[in-house]
Amino acid sequence: MENAVIVDGVRTASGRGKPGGALSETHPVELLATVLKALIARNDLDPALVDDVIAGCVDQAGEQAVNIGRTAVLSAGFPESVPATTIDRQCGSSQQAAHFAAQGVLAGAYDIVIAAGVESMSRVPMGSTTFGKDPNGPSLHARYPEGLAHQGIGAELVSARWKINREDLDIFSARSHQLAAASVAAGDFAGEIVPVEITLPDGTTAQHTVDETVRATTTVETLAKLKPSFYTEAYAARFPEITWNITPGNSSPLTDGASAVLIMSETRANELGLRPRARFHTFALAGDDPLLMLTAPIPATRKALKRAGLSIDDIDAFEVNEAFAPVPLMWARDTGADPAKLNPRGGAIALGHPLGGSGTRLLTTMLNYLEATGGRYGLQTMCEGGGMANATIIERL
Repeated sequence: MENAVIVDGVRTASGRGKPGGALSETHPVELLATVLKALIARNDLDPALVDDVIAGCVDQAGEQAVNIGRTAVLSAGFPESVPATTIDRQCGSSQQAAHFAAQGVLAGAYDIVIAAGVESMSRVPMGSTTFGKDPNGPSLHARYPEGLAHQGIGAELVSARWKINREDLDIFSARSHQLAAASVAAGDFAGEIVPVEITLPDGTTAQHTVDETVRATTTVETLAKLKPSFYTEAYAARFPEITWNITPGNSSPLTDGASAVLIMSETRANELGLRPRARFHTFALAGDDPLLMLTAPIPATRKALKRAGLSIDDIDAFEVNEAFAPVPLMWARDTGADPAKLNPRGGAIALGHPLGGSGTRLLTTMLNYLEATGGRYGLQTMCEGGGMANATIIERL
C-alpha cells in the first residue's frame, strides 16, 4: 500500500488572543495564507500540483466565515484551480484535517494535499458562531435534562474525579513554560516557525517570530496566587465534588495562530525529489462523556495503539494538548505513559491553543522533536468539544 508521508510542517509563532496581542491586527486569512505560502516556498513546489487544502477552524464566523481555507488559498496566490475546504471538529479540527488529507492519499484520491488550521481568537471571539442562541435542540436537552456544561467545568470535574490537586496542576503548568522557554532558547522551534509581518502601534512593520504566550519566569509560586476561573454558586451546588482548581495559569491562553503540513504519497514525494520525513501510521477517533468533555483522548489512544499493534512504551514522544492541565495528567495516569515523553518542548499552556490551528501545530512540533532525538514513533491526541478526541501515530522515516 502507498504511504501517506509528511514532507514539511510550519506554523506561526503564537500571539495572545486578545486586543493588543502581536497578531491581533492581522486578518486570520492572512495568517493562514502565510503558512500556505511558506510550505510552497520552502519546498520549491508548484502550487498547481496541490490537489486540495483542508483547513481546520472552529469559530467560522465573521472574518473566519465562508470557507476560510479557500479564501486563504486565493490570498496565498495559489492558482484558482486549487480547491480548499474548511472543517470543524472543535479543538481537533486541524488534526482531523491531517487525518482526512492522509486518508485521501491512502485511498488514492490525492497525490499532494495540505492540512492546515487557523484561529484568530482576538478578532473572532470564542463562541461567536452561536450568535447568542442555544445550539442544542430539544432532543439533546431531553437526553441530558440537567444540562451539559462548558469545558472549564469539565476540567474541574476531571481534576476532582482523578484526584489531581491544585499543586499538581500548577507544577505541570510551570513545567510547560519552562520546557517551552528552554526550547525557544535552544532554537528548537526555528525550523518550524515562519515569520508573520505585523504592524506595530507606531505604524512600523516587524516580523513576528517568537511565541508570545511563553512566560519563562512562570513559577509554581506565582501560579498558586491565581484565583479559580469558573466558580459560580450554581455550579458549586450542582457539583459539590469540585474543589475549584482551574485558573488562567493552568489553562491554555486565548491564542492567535496558524499552522500547515504538506502531505503526499511517498511515490509522488520521491518523484519530486522531496524527502519524506515521516509516514502516517495509525488513525483513531473516540467519543466519551460530553459532560466531562475532555476524557476521550484516553479511549482514542487505546484504540490507536491497538490498531497499530504497539504498546504505550513503544512510543517515543507524546503530544497531548494542554487545553487544561488536568487533561494530560489524567491521560498519563490512565495510559501509564512515561511523563518525560509528554509534551517535551512544552504544550499549549505555554505555546498557546489557537483552537482550529492547534492540531497541525502539535504534529509539526512532534515531528521535529522525533527528528532531533532519533525517535521512531510519535502519538498525538487532542480533547475536543462535545467529548471527542483524535489520536494519530506517525513513524519517522
